[in-house]
Amino acid sequence: MGLLKGGINEVIATTSFNAAPMGIHLREGKATMVLFSGSHTVENIRKDGWLVANFIHDPIMYVKTAFEDLPKEMFIEEPVGSVTVQRLAGADAWAAFTATIDRTTTETVIVTLTLRKELIEEVVIHPVNRGFSSIVDATVHATRYMRKRDPKLKELINYHAGIVRKCGGKREMAALDLLMGFIAEKAE
Repeated sequence: MGLLKGGINEVIATTSFNAAPMGIHLREGKATMVLFSGSHTVENIRKDGWLVANFIHDPIMYVKTAFEDLPKEMFIEEPVGSVTVQRLAGADAWAAFTATIDRTTTETVIVTLTLRKELIEEVVIHPVNRGFSSIVDATVHATRYMRKRDPKLKELINYHAGIVRKCGGKREMAALDLLMGFIAEKAE
């Protein structure tokens, strides 16, 4: 499936002028997502039926999009067939999908994605950086921590924060500061 590889692909998903970090599961050629019920992403998929996976290597964008809305000027409109979708400015690559809700539970919505168009905007090599990977993991744990305040999730966030401090560069350190600020702000 082109840009997506087997397993869970961490991307920043966009729907109608909305962005959030998401994992796209690719198993046996089928792309799916598990989303929180009641999220803007789910509402937009129900309304519009599309989603764009943005491949971007900026740890600050993963944290920002998890906890706040981006201004409209951060999006670029792209025609995909008869639909106009929004992708993130600055994405290295993007893939537009038709998004179909398969199943809904009290807490989650299961979505199947069908590829419509994908494009590499810029070819850039990103060496493996454990600090970047730990920002992504800490952000995933933080979104769940903000909902449930489970101390085990806070321990995982702190574990990944330690890796960021050891292995990350300036952008990862700035992303960690931003993430910890969001967690502290919501705790008050």
